[in-house]
Amino acid sequence: MCTRAHRPRNMRHLQVLLLGLLLLHQGCCFEFVIDGEWEDEMSQMQDHRERHKRAILTSEEQEDFEAIRGDDITVRSYKVESRITSRFSHTIVRSSVVNSGSTPQSIAFNVQIPKRAFITNFTMNVNGITFVGSVKEKAVARNLYAQARARNKAAGIIRTNSQDMETFKTEVHVPSGSNIEFELHYQEMMHRKLNLYEHTLHLQPGRLVPQLQVDVYIFEPQGIATVKASNTFGAQFADLIKVTSTKDKAHIVFKPTVQQQKQCENCTESAVEGVITVLYDVNRDSNAGELQVSDGHFVYFFAPSNLSPLPKNIVFVIDVSGSMWGVKMKQTVQAMKAILDDLTIDDYFSIVDFNHNVRCWSEGLVPGSSIQIADAKRYIENIKPNGGTNINEALLRAVQMLVRASNHRVIDPRSVSMIILVSDGDPTVGEIKLSAIQKNVKRVMREEFSLFSLGIGFDVDYDFLERIAMENRGMAQRIYANHDAAEQLRAFYSQVSSPLLRKITVQFQADSVAEVTQNHFDKFFSGSELVVAGKVLPSESNTLTSLTTGSAARLDIILETDADTTELDAELAKQQHSFTGFARQMWAYLTIKQLISERSLATTAVKKRKITQRIMTLAVEHQFVTPFTALLVESGDATERLLADSPKDPKHGCCSGGGSSGPPPVEVLVYQPPPWVMSTPAPSMGEVLEGPKEEITLPERVNLVDNDPHFIIHLPRSNMDICFNIDSKPGHILNLLSDSGTGVTVNGQLIGSKKVNKRTYFGTIGIYYQPDGISVIVSTDGITMTDGRNNHSFTWGSTAEIRQDGIRISIVKNSNVIITINNSTQVMVLLHRVWKKHPVNVDFLGIYIPNENQYSPLVHGLIGQFSIEPEVILYDIHKGADPLKKEATMEVKGNKLLVTRGWQKDYRRDKKRGSNVYCWFIHNSGKGFIDGHYSQYIVPNLSSFLHMP
Repeated sequence: MCTRAHRPRNMRHLQVLLLGLLLLHQGCCFEFVIDGEWEDEMSQMQDHRERHKRAILTSEEQEDFEAIRGDDITVRSYKVESRITSRFSHTIVRSSVVNSGSTPQSIAFNVQIPKRAFITNFTMNVNGITFVGSVKEKAVARNLYAQARARNKAAGIIRTNSQDMETFKTEVHVPSGSNIEFELHYQEMMHRKLNLYEHTLHLQPGRLVPQLQVDVYIFEPQGIATVKASNTFGAQFADLIKVTSTKDKAHIVFKPTVQQQKQCENCTESAVEGVITVLYDVNRDSNAGELQVSDGHFVYFFAPSNLSPLPKNIVFVIDVSGSMWGVKMKQTVQAMKAILDDLTIDDYFSIVDFNHNVRCWSEGLVPGSSIQIADAKRYIENIKPNGGTNINEALLRAVQMLVRASNHRVIDPRSVSMIILVSDGDPTVGEIKLSAIQKNVKRVMREEFSLFSLGIGFDVDYDFLERIAMENRGMAQRIYANHDAAEQLRAFYSQVSSPLLRKITVQFQADSVAEVTQNHFDKFFSGSELVVAGKVLPSESNTLTSLTTGSAARLDIILETDADTTELDAELAKQQHSFTGFARQMWAYLTIKQLISERSLATTAVKKRKITQRIMTLAVEHQFVTPFTALLVESGDATERLLADSPKDPKHGCCSGGGSSGPPPVEVLVYQPPPWVMSTPAPSMGEVLEGPKEEITLPERVNLVDNDPHFIIHLPRSNMDICFNIDSKPGHILNLLSDSGTGVTVNGQLIGSKKVNKRTYFGTIGIYYQPDGISVIVSTDGITMTDGRNNHSFTWGSTAEIRQDGIRISIVKNSNVIITINNSTQVMVLLHRVWKKHPVNVDFLGIYIPNENQYSPLVHGLIGQFSIEPEVILYDIHKGADPLKKEATMEVKGNKLLVTRGWQKDYRRDKKRGSNVYCWFIHNSGKGFIDGHYSQYIVPNLSSFLHMP
């Protein structure tokens, strides 16, 4: 009899397919688990409507990533083969592994795949039992899966993330001596950017492999113009990647020996960890394009060159909110300066920068003269990021600028007009409802305008940027906020900086084709490629003809090309390594991708359902794992089954109070934060907030303590921020606010980092309201409310609002909690999660208290005492020992203090990086600025009031 096994090791942020497979012993039944979560624990999964989805592994995860993972295993082989035919690739990743240990263990098979790829199959052989995959509609696959469970057979789910199909992960628990073979298939279309197609393969076997081999076979009927390969493993591998090519074929092979894989001559670790990139382009005989027909389908490639670029009109819309401070802004400015240098006198441009306000460098478009470009550079160099994010008004202002220029005939009617938006976060000011912003922009945008969106980092809602761009004839791209962000920005601009054609239409002879993919295009940019595919209808003629029209700089063009409908199939039959079904699969790939985009823009549920059904039908027919299909993996006799499926909807809501008598009622509501929180969480628990949103103004400064621990005190009258640290010990409880007049006290208990050092953080916060005897304890594990008789506990895993008497607790899932007392006092506690296996850091809390709180004259505490603002005089400001940090003398509370100019972080808007708050730093744990010594603020428990002598 089989029983549940122990949970496997937790895997963080699995982007694509996750599977845990448990084989208890030979000859026994199978039982499958999901990333250590049993079926009844699925409700704990993250809300699928959460805005911020990550597209790649974090640096910590990247370091941990291994293609094959296990403690005592032998990887016999790891082979990757890609067959690229006419820009369409079919990739197979195979691995053979043996459990060499003396005990059963889990073995993982992990593959990183391009985000644009569709997985088409996964097979696995475990000790002679073969599991073969087939794509089915989710309802059908779930039915078969349920039948297997009902017979006490296999019970496994593979989950897909509908937004990012980035990482495939499988884990199988097998007995000692077991043999396992994995095989994963995926397909994608090569996209041409900057005159090249790019094919990337991630290799991270994590160990030395006797048979490690990569083969990439390229067949391009029109001929290969250039091909090259590179790697990120290191210079010593450059000569190990062999590239051979003929007129229309190329073969790239990487086959290092075990000795060549080693990091050094006597090392046992593998140096093969990184990416192999293949770049190539094809020959083009003319600007008319290339028409290929195979297997009853056609593909038309259009990439004209040698045309004069169209003049362009660009409004750059740049986010300069506080979260852009630092490296992001520096690299944006660096990229913008290079981009401005690319403008010509025929181009018109302007710059709109926005935070909570919207500013225009110039109220109208101006020509790209050297004088204007120099002035624009000076403008962006002087931008100082701060405040909120008003995307709606900024985009509307940009559109108005283009409309005005068009109406006044400032710009050439044949020119290309575009808006390029650069942002790193969600809207927080003005209109913050994404769908409303989308509608607003769509309403004012003219058909001749395009919107391109660049999302910096992972705090931005990339799906929103993609939708609003696609709906307005543009495209979106994520910019990874690292050291080469400026180069990424420039590279994106290079893709759209040279428009060659407008209003392109590809047409075919009547009754010759059917089910054609998108064949009308707003613009064509130099170095890219337009692709149209469809089905070829039966005909007496062996010739298919296409007609392409478009508008160039000073002329309109009509281009015609034709193809023999039988010739290519005959040629493919001769090729040993070609992908013979490329045209059929490329048509399905393009159609599904376009349908998914169309579905995201559908305005009614009926339209969405029709599109979804069409996607499912095509995906099943062509065996693509999409957000709407599932991959059923089953044994040969169909008695053991695994299911590739998307996560089921999490259960919403929160825990309610205990018995039915005695305790006051507890309400669970949808949370609406006050403006000073600086966050705009999406509604949860299945409810949708309706009605117009009130405009959110720039929040006032708040008093806060965050990180290890840094205090920031805002003095409104002086318009000054003062910072200090408290160097206390783990376990100590510090009083932050104590008001015996209103009966409110706020205390925080310190915790230490994992290693012995001086770093401390707040791990638990206590808020106590004496008149009602209510205590709220916030920890990194959850939130507990106690009234002396009853205990109500809530996790961070759900958004909720809880009210009892005059106390309101507003929880934002995995983000923050706001405690409001009698609508007069508010405290926000911010949750900081760190990597669980981090050797030093721990989860901790930040505390944010607005200046608008109402206290009695008896208020005190490390933060509370400053509700009565002391008089501060600052003078003798001069350069300090650190040239970047000025020093000064401060007179406060009868003390003369040497202070240093620096900055601390406000994490309300950006929990990962924070926003800089410039302040004058008080040394020695705030001595001279706070009343008495910091040790006098240490209290015995979390509900204690402060009693200063």
